[in-house]
Amino acid sequence: MDKDNEVTIKRRNPREGTPQHAVNERIRAREVRLVGDNVEQGVYSIHDALRLAEEQELDLVEISPNAVPPVCRIIDYQKFLYQQKKRTKEQKAKSTKVVVKEIRFGPQTDDHDYDFKLKHAKGFLEEGAKVKAYVFFKGRSILFKEQGEVLLLRFANDLEDYAKVEQMPLLEGKRMIVLLAPKKK
Repeated sequence: MDKDNEVTIKRRNPREGTPQHAVNERIRAREVRLVGDNVEQGVYSIHDALRLAEEQELDLVEISPNAVPPVCRIIDYQKFLYQQKKRTKEQKAKSTKVVVKEIRFGPQTDDHDYDFKLKHAKGFLEEGAKVKAYVFFKGRSILFKEQGEVLLLRFANDLEDYAKVEQMPLLEGKRMIVLLAPKKK
């Protein structure tokens, strides 16, 4: 077979998903706006843009396909994907996860139990977790809902140095709930 007529078949790696961006010949626009460090910015025909990318031995990557004309950049596509993954990983690490700890009371909780749960709530708030304190009413104990409300208000008042009240005592079914968020230091 002649070297000029030789056809090379490029096989895709099965682990690679479909590309997120149109690259090189997959770009369907007639004209593109080129941006980047190593090229003069402006609107080019797709053939000129591909030729420029080939001269620099880099890829033409469609960054913003919805723009008119689509915005492309001449870069190494693998390096571009790596930088994108790195950026999203950093953003994920910076985002905070909200932890909500629950503390359960009965309508007639003793002082000793109350102090014990108060100490735990202080620890949770210092760690940065929100605290959801609730009084659970069983059977006829719903008659003591005023006592439950007083207990939760006392709890919120005792923790005012550590937390701010996000939700005042509210009766939901058989539970009366108060939500506390840690104060910023």
